[in-house]
Amino acid sequence: MAPRSATSTRSRTVTIVAYPGVQSLDVAGPFEVFAGAARAAEAFGIHAGYDVRVVSASGGVVTTESGLALGTGPLLDDSVDIDTLVLAGGGGVAVAQEDTVLIDWIRSAAARSRRVATVCSGTFLAARAGLADGRRVTTHWARATELAERFPAVTVDPDPIYVHDGDLWSSAGVTAGIDLALALVEEDLGTDVSQLIARWLVMFVHRPGGQTQFATPVWAPRARRTAVRDIQARVEADPGADHRVATLAESAAMSERHFTRVFTAEVGESPSRYVERVRTEAARHALEATGDTLQVIAARCGFGTTETLRRTFQRRLHSSPDSYRRRFARTPTERTQP
Repeated sequence: MAPRSATSTRSRTVTIVAYPGVQSLDVAGPFEVFAGAARAAEAFGIHAGYDVRVVSASGGVVTTESGLALGTGPLLDDSVDIDTLVLAGGGGVAVAQEDTVLIDWIRSAAARSRRVATVCSGTFLAARAGLADGRRVTTHWARATELAERFPAVTVDPDPIYVHDGDLWSSAGVTAGIDLALALVEEDLGTDVSQLIARWLVMFVHRPGGQTQFATPVWAPRARRTAVRDIQARVEADPGADHRVATLAESAAMSERHFTRVFTAEVGESPSRYVERVRTEAARHALEATGDTLQVIAARCGFGTTETLRRTFQRRLHSSPDSYRRRFARTPTERTQP
């Protein structure tokens, strides 16, 4: 996609909402992308950029989640046109979403904005203001379940780095706000401009894979029944063993049908999906911590073949094992792949 012409662009006002306990990177990341857009656009003969403002309900200095002091201006009045309203996330969002003055302002500002963008748990502010009802959004993988439970009218997808649904954009956790801002600049000024900004920031203009690859394992609760708990322990102790449902049912002294029903009810997923999840986590650990080949890892973790391992990774993590290893390996050992 070529950069858009100077005649089709203009200076746009970007307003980033902060509050006590905001995540500083949720503010600074998008700010730096938008602030650098004019300089990047000039390289392609485009005379356009963004007027970026950080505001808060109180105005003045806001203390971020990490303790960093952040200067903000007051909430803009109705006379100021807003092109892009950005709602940042952070630990303080729990209090911020109960601030009726802030939520009312967000609702009003969104009505006069071309688009609204949320970063990380900033999606909670959009949902609280009613801006996400009937929409598909994302948020930090660790907050996705809470968001879905608190706002059932919102469709929460926990994996994408960012989601675009009409005039509402949402992004995953923390640094994903940079990915989102790059996507917004790309929509406004073209791929070449966003690509140049990404190069200055030393990052991908389109990050590979989804945020699931960054998530820590979320283990299912222990079953109440001793027989089922024993099966969970057995699978986790040796992911590569024979864990066909029939074999597990026999070990639990149940019929296959009854075992599947009981296991699913107590663990929250079927035995086969549980086994696959445990094997995937074992393979993730092996890719991070060892230099073993994919063939060895696939066999040891119960996938059988490297092709099955690759398909499972792509389906569950939206990443290939090779790409996952390149990003998350913790060992300098030279690796050779089959």
